[in-house]
Amino acid sequence: MINDPEVFNQVAVSLAKHYVCVYYVNLDTNHYIVFSDSIQAGSAGFPSEGEDFFGDCLKNANRFVHPDDIQMMVERCSKEKIIEGLSTKEDFSVSFRSIAEGSVKHMRHIFVLCEDKKHIVCCLDDIEKEFKEKEKHKKNLKSAEIMARRDELTGVKNNHAFKEYVDSLDDMISSDSGDIEFSVVMCDVNDLKTINDTRGHSYGDEAIQAASRLICETFQHSPVFRIGGDEFVSVLTKQDYENRDYLVKKLREESEDNRKTRSGPVIAVGMASYGAEDKAFSSVLERADQLMYIDKNTIKSLKTVEGLKNLEMIDMPIPLERKRLLDAFFGALVTVTGGGYIYLSDLHYDFSRWSLSLVDDFGFESEYMYHADKIFREIVHPDDLEVLDYGTKSVLSGRAEVQPIRYRARKKDGTYVVLHTRGFVLTDRDGKPDYFGGIILHDD
Repeated sequence: MINDPEVFNQVAVSLAKHYVCVYYVNLDTNHYIVFSDSIQAGSAGFPSEGEDFFGDCLKNANRFVHPDDIQMMVERCSKEKIIEGLSTKEDFSVSFRSIAEGSVKHMRHIFVLCEDKKHIVCCLDDIEKEFKEKEKHKKNLKSAEIMARRDELTGVKNNHAFKEYVDSLDDMISSDSGDIEFSVVMCDVNDLKTINDTRGHSYGDEAIQAASRLICETFQHSPVFRIGGDEFVSVLTKQDYENRDYLVKKLREESEDNRKTRSGPVIAVGMASYGAEDKAFSSVLERADQLMYIDKNTIKSLKTVEGLKNLEMIDMPIPLERKRLLDAFFGALVTVTGGGYIYLSDLHYDFSRWSLSLVDDFGFESEYMYHADKIFREIVHPDDLEVLDYGTKSVLSGRAEVQPIRYRARKKDGTYVVLHTRGFVLTDRDGKPDYFGGIILHDD
């Protein structure tokens, strides 16, 4: 027990250096003394001592405590509550927000019962820094939790989040609430393996990202999950559920336009809706998956056999590796041109690839053709064949001054349109023509 007042003061002031201020309170009389290293005693409403600690705290609450915390402070900092709190542990604390000096700060009162059981020490601590660090930690944890449920490539929810979502839906289904409505849409990016093999994984990643954007833009009010390399699932509820048929039709139409023009991802889609016969989410998902595969096979059936018309004319079939190289060049050409009909021919094997939009518009049997020059001549107006032949020979001979070739060509509906073609030649190491390609535009 410290009896020397000078020693007591030194100890109290030293303690106050670590806090905003320290109160020494007599529990019998409520008399208190204030020790502060940062606040001048008697200024700013802080007396150096007083006769009623608990009454003064209540009286000053409106001046120094945030309005939303006053009622809590009144209840938790009463004499009875403090004594009750100290009866079960060595110290008792109350955190609150202060509005001193016009700014909001987070503070904490720490009450400690003295050894004589007749006095308490109340330390007022500035915990603003501690509070901000905790908030930052919470934010980081929340971000980590979000990232753990996000697909890194696309930003949509991942398979882990999907399993959690399925568990919650299964709980609802098992509870038999009777008011559950949702549809499952299964999506698969078409030909992703081919894209990766022929154009590289970076382009494959771009295709997945583009597919993800298209799916999210279609089902704007529903969660979208990437559950595999090229597979996505969206669970439609509320507004999207009510418009499910329209939205799926819209997605298929945009996918079909992309297939024709090669301007975006081609996505196979299957949708199934929850019904009374379904005892778990998995049964709805399975039906959607089956319908998606039917759609996928339908899309594949739209591609006809390569060079079907000229099979009997093939002298030397193109090797698979050479075809992959052609596909890679073609993909790069589509990327940089951004429009029009694209064509590219492997001159060594007389094997060509053409834009699907051109194939559809002019009634060709395949986007791949052997001896394409002979097939293409059949749709050119007879009066313009000489122009086409001259232009083609000029490009192949390397005459850079040749202007775009203009000629008429017959569409599959029998009408003629004016086309203008600009071509180029890629040579091999010996300087011989290796690839012949270009872009074809038509007058509106």
